Amino acid sequence: MARVIAALIRHGEYQQQAYAPSAHQPYALTAAGKAEVLDQAERFASFVERKTWQVADRIDSSNMLRAWQTAMIFVESLYQHKMPSTLIDSFDALAERSVGAVANLTVAQIEKLIVEDPRYQEAPPDWKSNSDYCLPFQGAESLMQAGARVAGHLQQQMNRLLATADVDTVKLFVGHGAAFRHAAYHLGILSFEQLAQLSMHYAQPVLIEYVGDNSWRHIGGNWKTRRTDDGLD
Repeated sequence: MARVIAALIRHGEYQQQAYAPSAHQPYALTAAGKAEVLDQAERFASFVERKTWQVADRIDSSNMLRAWQTAMIFVESLYQHKMPSTLIDSFDALAERSVGAVANLTVAQIEKLIVEDPRYQEAPPDWKSNSDYCLPFQGAESLMQAGARVAGHLQQQMNRLLATADVDTVKLFVGHGAAFRHAAYHLGILSFEQLAQLSMHYAQPVLIEYVGDNSWRHIGGNWKTRRTDDGLD
């Protein structure tokens, strides 16, 4: 049976709005971010060549510009190595955790709104990184809920690939660090304790193999050890 591998790729560095915890920011990669993505894409293409894996012809990306740009750089690099993945499909399902109606407000503004609304309890001090906490605003979700959404997409797409692949194949998914990390928890790749300890490097693929029957295993790529001041995305 052919092996099927998902390459989870966090976007590159982008022009993030300061002090705003929303990851639904429509900003582009920085120049340094583009250069870093290109370097990682070249490394990945060379790695796939050595493995003699086939690359799936469709890359799944978050709808955020920074993710699409990251996916495009990987497309161009793979093409240069004669491994064309010519199509990028964008999905809301691969977005980072939504903070809903308070998108792109600062942390201070969000906390002030919670305090001023008599319907809401004060948010816990660790609310930005708390896996289970969901802001009390319309459209918000917890990190766990975002991870479940991403995990569902990965499961669906890789089930399809497993049913059709006749050679060992790797499929690229370009998205966001916290959502991928929590998806890995739902897929049995990471423990709950590891969620607070790990993040993802910009543009460095984490490889997880789907072995069927909803079972996965981590086969390559390093998670990043989080600092206390790391961002979520």
